[in-house]
Amino acid sequence: MPYFLLALAIAAELLATSMMKATDGFTRLWPTLAVLAGYAISFIALAQAVKGGLQVGVAYAIWSAVGTAAIVVIAALFLDEPVTLAKVGGIALIIAGVVMLNLTGAQAH
Repeated sequence: MPYFLLALAIAAELLATSMMKATDGFTRLWPTLAVLAGYAISFIALAQAVKGGLQVGVAYAIWSAVGTAAIVVIAALFLDEPVTLAKVGGIALIIAGVVMLNLTGAQAH
């Protein structure tokens, strides 16, 4: 169940972040409410995943890394943002960091 909640947190964060541009600087009501609701759901689900047994450092690392990598892909596909070598390298480093956190977290038990 904690990993399901973590996946829900990631999905809600991705939806909220993807809609950020539609808020037009938080001047449009409905997109703004959708973004705020998405982030609220995301943080609640993340907190429940941690409460359910995931280590906070590992859960947050996965949440932020998957969210960052996925939003780069979403932005490239749907928001016409360029994918550069620097972005790809940065995402690779983030993923490597999450893998390291997960490996060291597993050894601590």
